[in-house]
Amino acid sequence: MTLLLIGLAVFIGAHSLRILAPGWREARISAWGVNAWKGVASVLSIVGFVLIIYGYGQARQAPVLVWLPPVGLRHAAALLTLPAFILLVAAYVPRNGFRTRLGHPMVLAVKLWALAHLLVNGWLHAIVLFGSLLAWAILSFRAARRREPASRAPASVANTLLTVAIGAAAWAGFAFYLHARWIGVAPFG
Repeated sequence: MTLLLIGLAVFIGAHSLRILAPGWREARISAWGVNAWKGVASVLSIVGFVLIIYGYGQARQAPVLVWLPPVGLRHAAALLTLPAFILLVAAYVPRNGFRTRLGHPMVLAVKLWALAHLLVNGWLHAIVLFGSLLAWAILSFRAARRREPASRAPASVANTLLTVAIGAAAWAGFAFYLHARWIGVAPFG
């Protein structure tokens, strides 16, 4: 569990400087330059992510059950990840309605994804991982909306439909095939 906690601290820390220390962050960007800052932030994010994956895998070897989720929540959680995938795609497709109306769709995707996984995971390591990411996403979204409210620029219906189609296809591929292969859990199985 130690590596999982260190990985979360590094990963979330790298993604929280804009929230917790905006002045320090801006000073580093001014001193180092944007590209150097992005490089350091990227390296920290990758190191944190690798530690999260490795630490989570280690923690799964000695699980501690905190609560037993109802079996019926499995399908609800799997379906809740559908809008999470769509919102994730919305972060990259320009001029789509989700991005225009909601703003910061990737952070909203993390919120839904983490909540869905908290509903069906009663293991301590899962609660730590998904609970931490949910708390971060809530704080990050709030801070981002204060900095930059959602845009009111016109959205393209075609781009919005494209966002839904790509998100739904990615979700289906992951839910019905990749999740079982990569994570070892079949969401609908």
